[in-house]
Amino acid sequence: MRLNELKPKTNRDKIKRIGRGGKRGTYSGRGQKGQKARAGRNIRPGLRDIIIRTPKLRGFKNKPKSLKMIAVSLSKIDKMSEQEINVEVLKKYGIKYPVKIVGNEKMQSAKNISGIKISSSAKKIIESAGGSVK
Repeated sequence: MRLNELKPKTNRDKIKRIGRGGKRGTYSGRGQKGQKARAGRNIRPGLRDIIIRTPKLRGFKNKPKSLKMIAVSLSKIDKMSEQEINVEVLKKYGIKYPVKIVGNEKMQSAKNISGIKISSSAKKIIESAGGSVK
């Protein structure tokens, strides 16, 4: 027995090698032109395209947790006929809650305000007019 006479027991099937010229011709089994015929082609997954197309950094991400305060001037409070001013009285006059009483106008009558936010300057004016703030 010689080295050139040695043969394997099983037959070796040749693996089809694509894209290396040879018997397959110039296209090497890839067809003609297009993305799939190019070397190093890499088709992106569909999910990635969907992620890219979705808008980012748009709209309200941090919506305010509390409602916006409505400023009510002291002149409006002074025109109200009630002595005691609270949320129910404001609703009666068509003022929606939440509100904050602000202003630098002078008060003609003393008012007692409870359960409503108020600015420091408005508080001083109400107390100087003889009213109270709770």
